[in-house]
Amino acid sequence: QVQLVESGGGLVQAGGSLRVSCAASGGAFSNYAIGWFRQAPGKEREFVAAISGIGVSTYYADSLKDRFTISRDNAKNTVTLQMNSLKPEDTARYYCAAGRSTGWFLRLTNKYDYWGQGTQVTVSS
Repeated sequence: QVQLVESGGGLVQAGGSLRVSCAASGGAFSNYAIGWFRQAPGKEREFVAAISGIGVSTYYADSLKDRFTISRDNAKNTVTLQMNSLKPEDTARYYCAAGRSTGWFLRLTNKYDYWGQGTQVTVSS
C-alpha cells in the first residue's frame, strides 16, 4: 500500500509560479512512476506530467511541456511539479498518483494504483 500526500497548492496571479509536491510512504518509491493530474469543476481529470521510477524519463501534456517541470527525489520519497507562467485555465485541483506502468501509458488515469487527495491551485487574472 502506498500513501500519497500533495502539498504546495494555493493562490497565484497569472504569470506567476507555483510548486506542488507529492510525498509518498508505504512502498518502494523508486518502483513507482509518479504522475500529476488535474481536474477543474465540470471537467474530466486530465494528465499533466509523469516521471518514471528513477527519474530517467519524463512525460508532459503537450500544452504544458514548456511551462511545467516534473522531478523526483527518491531519497526523500518526493515528486515535485514546478509550474511557471501560470494561466487562469491552470486552475484545478492537482493530484499525484503512483503506478507501475511505463512510457506513454502513464498518461492514462487507469494505469495508476494509488492517488492522493489533491491540492488546489487557483490562478487569478
